[in-house]
Amino acid sequence: MTETTAATPNETRDTKLEIIMGREALDKLAAATVLVLGCGGVGSNCCEALVRGGIGHFVILDKDIIAPSNINRQAIAFQSTIGKRKVDVMEAMIHDINPAATVIKRTEYLLSDNIDEFFARVLEQTDGKLDYVVDAIDTISAKLTIAKYAQDHDIRLVSSMGGANKLHPECLRFADIFDTVRDPMSRIMRKECKKRGIKSLHVLFSCEESVKTQPRDPSNIHERTELGTEIGRASCRERV
Repeated sequence: MTETTAATPNETRDTKLEIIMGREALDKLAAATVLVLGCGGVGSNCCEALVRGGIGHFVILDKDIIAPSNINRQAIAFQSTIGKRKVDVMEAMIHDINPAATVIKRTEYLLSDNIDEFFARVLEQTDGKLDYVVDAIDTISAKLTIAKYAQDHDIRLVSSMGGANKLHPECLRFADIFDTVRDPMSRIMRKECKKRGIKSLHVLFSCEESVKTQPRDPSNIHERTELGTEIGRASCRERV
């Protein structure tokens, strides 16, 4: 039987973290600004982990609304949030965990022809401070645009690769894009990074072989409204 104990009078959200990390490290995290591109299966869970881990300032980008099919994997997806904008629910979750956190919400498409304007606006909103970028977008064209921009402007970036039809979280690895294996998205990204002169890209990928699935009924495949464009998705399909 598990014994439940009441919180001590001086206990705070950071009490346990401070024991592990120390006050100075927590202060650095609280002052840090992270841009998370995409609030889906990867991005929403990433945001939750970051705010629980002490990050104090967020810029979040997603144009989509929450759908029933998101409930199996997205931190913000519940019966009560279906139909709501992902950035709105993500902001509420961040503030529920840390009311002092700041959140800037963006809902535009991120494309090659507006990325300069986008980052200029973000830096204006954050007073020039941007410590890290998390690319949690599922569209290859957008991922390549972000990777090239980050390289050219010396921005620290981690990019998520494909996790579709994979079941084993113990197979997740951080690596350079050119060291990835057994991941269809990474294979395309390696090829396209070479074409664009992207010399290095820090990624999260799975070395697990994809599970073979039955072909989907085209009538059940709905148009998506996430960050990527239909052109980008078509390009991805052609390359695969």
